[in-house]
Amino acid sequence: MTHRASTRIGIVGGGIIGLSSAYYLHKAGHHVTLFDQTSIADGCSFGNAGMIVPSHIIPLAQPGMIAKGMRWMLDSTSPFYVKPRLNIELARWGWLFYRHSTAKHVEYSIPVLRDISLLSKTLYQDLAANGDLDFEWQERGLLMLYKTASAEHEMAEEASVANRAGIDAQVLNGQQVQDLEPHTRVDVRGGVLYPGDAHLNPGELIRSLVAYLRKQGVTILENHTVTGFGKQQSRITSVQTPQGDFPIDELIVAGGAWSPSLARLLNMNLSMQGGKGYSFALRNIKNNIRVPAIMLEARATATPMGNDLRFAGTLEVAGTDMTVNMNRVRGIVQSINKYYPDVPVTMPDVEVVWRGLRPCSPDGLPYIGRTKRFDNVILATGHGMMGLSLGPATGKLVSELVAGAADSLEITPFSPDRFA
Repeated sequence: MTHRASTRIGIVGGGIIGLSSAYYLHKAGHHVTLFDQTSIADGCSFGNAGMIVPSHIIPLAQPGMIAKGMRWMLDSTSPFYVKPRLNIELARWGWLFYRHSTAKHVEYSIPVLRDISLLSKTLYQDLAANGDLDFEWQERGLLMLYKTASAEHEMAEEASVANRAGIDAQVLNGQQVQDLEPHTRVDVRGGVLYPGDAHLNPGELIRSLVAYLRKQGVTILENHTVTGFGKQQSRITSVQTPQGDFPIDELIVAGGAWSPSLARLLNMNLSMQGGKGYSFALRNIKNNIRVPAIMLEARATATPMGNDLRFAGTLEVAGTDMTVNMNRVRGIVQSINKYYPDVPVTMPDVEVVWRGLRPCSPDGLPYIGRTKRFDNVILATGHGMMGLSLGPATGKLVSELVAGAADSLEITPFSPDRFA
């Protein structure tokens, strides 16, 4: 099915996925209106770790994750915490997660995640070069740091999986890690360097995208909660908000962790849980790190952004609960100095702790594609902790789908109807 050149597109969701979709759809000549329920600066993409990670080719659903999850679930400072609650959606998500935590699913997912990640990185390189946007793009790789022999063994295995998949991974000892960080002490047993990874400033990226799109005439409607959709047979005809109804020809659902409730308005059941993460920044660090790092045992991240250093971490499966659990933040703070003994980190005040919900699908793959239920609805959500990393690739695929078919990539594994 091909569509006429200029179409009225409604995008619900103003995170990196919605904004990237708006960017590529506008470039393709469409009239785009983007709806967000809050101010866009509050969204999940704004305060995250800023990492672009083609190295992340192993999905969250993997063997051993259930056993780890069971241990961690009971500890509110642990890296992966499922907030106990009686909820049918959580139970269904947990069952699907369990079913996909297999070696076979990991093997299936690796090339799929690799290809979409590499496409996204190439598009980021284009965006950094073409002058439309400004977001402090840096290609310095990523370090996976560890302190224990068991983590070293696990990471060496992951490195060989990456190398077999064509993603460069180099196992380093403690001294080789230190050699990459001339300005600050690193206390680790070793690390794996992924030289092909990159990082950027997510706040700058979002601000830059919003400013560019507005200047180009894209309509961005903040504080517009979508309450329903106008329907005519198998087509969506309008987006309904308290401020009025907006006629559309194509609908893109990019609502992040709120996508399941948008899907319900379309009589669809989308299995997803919000994975809450926290971040805070140290300003004007004298001896900053150079290479972004994931501190493995702590499951926390450190990303240099100019003179600042941003720490992020934890995955708290909490639905759409946005409260800050300072116990979880304490877990991040306590772990940092075990890796970077000279970085002056103290417990931040609750009001400066940023939090965001990562939309986690049960099999660790995003939902990107048309749904069979309607002729003109595309879903672009469920990217978990990879939303920023996969933003441009998803936006490009969405614009190709509106034109008729996704040419850049085989997208069957991302089907929104795969658990229907």
